[in-house]
Order: sequence, then structure tokens, then C-alpha cells
Amino acid sequence: MSARPMLEIASLHVEFGGLHALNKLDFTAEKGEIVAVIGPNGAGKTTFFNVISGMVEPTGGTLTFEGQSLLGLDPNKITARGIARTFQNVRLFNNMTVLENVMVSQHCRTRQRVFDALLQTRRFRTEEDQVRARGKEVLGFFGTRLTGYRFDQPASVLSYANRRRLEIARAMATDPKLILLDEPVAGMNPVESAELTQLIGKLRDEMGYTIVLIEHDMSVVQDISDRVVVLDHGEAIARGTYAEVSANPQVIEAYLGQTTDGS
Repeated sequence: MSARPMLEIASLHVEFGGLHALNKLDFTAEKGEIVAVIGPNGAGKTTFFNVISGMVEPTGGTLTFEGQSLLGLDPNKITARGIARTFQNVRLFNNMTVLENVMVSQHCRTRQRVFDALLQTRRFRTEEDQVRARGKEVLGFFGTRLTGYRFDQPASVLSYANRRRLEIARAMATDPKLILLDEPVAGMNPVESAELTQLIGKLRDEMGYTIVLIEHDMSVVQDISDRVVVLDHGEAIARGTYAEVSANPQVIEAYLGQTTDGS
């Protein structure tokens, strides 16, 4: 492991009108890890992702990525730093093609501006070709699910599982170091969930991404996570391996509303 975690969060606090969505939360993710964040509904998981991705400004605490603070940065600047995310509800450009969805996500890495686009300068055309090639390369990671004739299909005609894959592809195209996956297998059947679980493992093992995911499917968490952090009412109530946290009485109480002795 590196001397300092890739993502390091200390005493993170978020308050909405007197409600503590996150309360003095500490969190780390080492380079190359898959860390799962779990917890009952309303535990603060999505708020946690929204803070990291710059969509919510925390009311206290520190947030550093590769040793540099992310506080006060707009979402596009955080993406440019190397953090990408997906959402619980798939957010694609439905009228754009599969390839166009991945091309447009590379905007944070492109250098040409409106002037070049309007005049179709050689620099613009060269970069456009590079963006298209990069888009096809990223989509190629998903095999025939998103390649071939699918390049030119509108995103709206894809199956739900392939829409999920496309959203991950779009995140990959930003050239991130850290990917935040918000309930990646939500709404999938068991076969689709197993396939995407394998894919998430490959994102780390073959592509080298560090991954933090929110997930309710405990079979996914058990299969791929190196560590698990359990949130409840905005606080971390347990940390460790899946086996350790799943046997923790506080975790059982948070999920089931009862202690292990039945009280």
C-alpha cells in the first residue's frame, strides 16, 4: 500500500436544515482497492458520493485526493483530477448514440474550443478522431454488448443492463483513477448481477482503477470488496472485511432493527 491513501476523508460533516446527513465521517481508499459502502436507506451513502464528486458542499471536515484538497472544486474540476462516478438512476443522453455518449464524456480532457469547432480546424478534426478512437477502445472493454452495430444505436434502445454498462464506460472515458459506483447492479436479475460483478472486478484487476461502490446486494459486496464500511445515520458504525462487518451486532441492528439476542 502507498504511504498515504489515494482518497482520505476526515471528520466529514454535512448538515441539511439541522439534519446531520454525515456526522464526522472518516474514510480512506488505498490505490487499487475496492471498498464497499453499505447501510440502510437514509444512512447518508448518496450524500457521501455527492460530496466527493463536488455536488454537495460539506459543512465541515477535510477531503483530499492524492494529497490535494477537493473542497470548493466544481464537479468538472474533480472529474479532471481523476474521479468519475455513476448514479443510482442511470443518466445517459438517450438521443445520442452509444459512441457519442462516450465521446462527450471526454470533454474534460479535450483542448479545442468553440472557435476550432465552428471552423472545423485541422486541430479540431485530429482531436475528434482521437476522441472517437478512445471511445471505441473503452467500449471494446465490454465486448459485443456495446460494440459493432451498437456504436451507432441510440442509448435509449439499450437493455437496462447495457445502459448500466454504458454509464460505466462513460465514466472510464474520462480517464479516472478512482471510480465511484452508485448501486451498479440495482434492478438487475441474478445473471446480470453476476456478470456486472465480474466486470467490476476486471475494472480493478485489468484496468487498474480504484473503486468505491455503494451497494445493497450483499452477494456483490461479499464477492468483490476488499473492505466494507457501514454507515448508519451518517456515521460509520463498522469497518472491516465482509465477514467481520456482517457479524457485527451494530450492523445487524441497523439493518434488521434488532440485536442478535432478539431484543
